[in-house]
Amino acid sequence: MTDKEYNNAVDLYADGVYRFIVKNIRHQEDARDIVQTAFEKLWVNRAVVDSLKIKSYLFTVAYHQMIDHIRQGSKMEITENFETLNNHNTYQKNGELKQLLLQAINELNPTQKSLVLLKDYEGYSYQEIGEIMSLSESQVKVYLHRARLQLKHKLVHLDKVSA
Repeated sequence: MTDKEYNNAVDLYADGVYRFIVKNIRHQEDARDIVQTAFEKLWVNRAVVDSLKIKSYLFTVAYHQMIDHIRQGSKMEITENFETLNNHNTYQKNGELKQLLLQAINELNPTQKSLVLLKDYEGYSYQEIGEIMSLSESQVKVYLHRARLQLKHKLVHLDKVSA
């Protein structure tokens, strides 16, 4: 296909391909993008496309681009709906989770409770917690590890009870 044949194809078929796509997807900007992509592919493959089959080639490429576009749109809508639903559930469950966590923390012995609150809520380092509670750094790590294991056990147990 020569440059002249390509330009002639643009003049002859661009409007028809555009109308075909815009009727299907009902979005003008996306239809323009799809048509432009079809003509880009025609230009790239101009050496192998038979000049008698240009119209068929353009409509075929545009159709496949349109299908890909629709699939991508569907995935985006599903993902957006899932994220919205998931965020709503997260906000609703977040309050319940906080209550369960506070209940489990309150059931710890006073040392464990203080360790968890100082480390996980206040953000103190192991060394700072050791100084505050008159413990060595290794004792803080061991006691905190045990406290977290107890919390995990209690939360798993509470989750099973509430389910």
